[in-house]
Amino acid sequence: MKLATLNDGSRDGQLVVVSCDLGTAHHASAIATRLQQVLDDWNFLSPQLEDLSAALNAGKARHAFPFDPRHCLAPLPRAYRWVAAADTAATVPPLFERRSDALAGATEELTLAQGEESIDCCPMLVAVSGEIAAGASPTQALEGVRLLMLAADWSLPAVEQDELAAGLGLLHGRPVTAFAPVAVTPDELGDAWHDGRVHLPLQLACNGRALTAREGGADAGHDFGELLAELARRQPLERGSLVGSSPLPGDDPQRRIRLRAGDVLRIELRTATGASVFGAIEQRVAAAPTS
Repeated sequence: MKLATLNDGSRDGQLVVVSCDLGTAHHASAIATRLQQVLDDWNFLSPQLEDLSAALNAGKARHAFPFDPRHCLAPLPRAYRWVAAADTAATVPPLFERRSDALAGATEELTLAQGEESIDCCPMLVAVSGEIAAGASPTQALEGVRLLMLAADWSLPAVEQDELAAGLGLLHGRPVTAFAPVAVTPDELGDAWHDGRVHLPLQLACNGRALTAREGGADAGHDFGELLAELARRQPLERGSLVGSSPLPGDDPQRRIRLRAGDVLRIELRTATGASVFGAIEQRVAAAPTS
């Protein structure tokens, strides 16, 4: 099942079901208006959305319409919690808080602040959790994964280093995270989803030029069961908590990409047949406004 949130002018947007080929969509308002509603009552609402998804993919949904990712917010425009694993091979994965009250859409322009000449981006895969009990094992925590998303986690290197040195949680050093237009249930990935990881190639391009990136897999950091279990080590996780990790191996130079004003970055994950899983993130970096 694939889900997206259309920008209808409201804070949390309008939930829609999207076809597997990302060609069509159908409003889910008869079932739920927002994705957080679905996460809060997953066992009751998700089967109804699955039925709508099946009808949409079979061409039997009566009010289907063309899907345009440019009209989407982030699939979950705001979340209870959003943390990401640091780029490290440490046995216990360090997790840093991100801003979760304003998650950006896939095509939102990113404007540099005064004094900033560049900004870094770390492509990430993100797991959206259901409720996970405190002290859950990695295996138990992995069963709590409800959805997967693709993200562009933006950072200000100088600010980030200052905050790390001060022992802070990178709240200013990581000003915004943008998300691909579609969230998917893990079964949409088929055999590419196993061992708590997504085993598919990440495609990156800057200003239309493809960047080299290897397929994520067993050497691409901690799996989502381990990350969610660490996050729930001392307290339960609420439905709709987000945890992210780079899908690329630790030695891949594209784990962090530096961009300047005018650059356009595109991030996409594709199946073996070339089909886009989440749709693409395509963001332009704009210069700081003149005073």
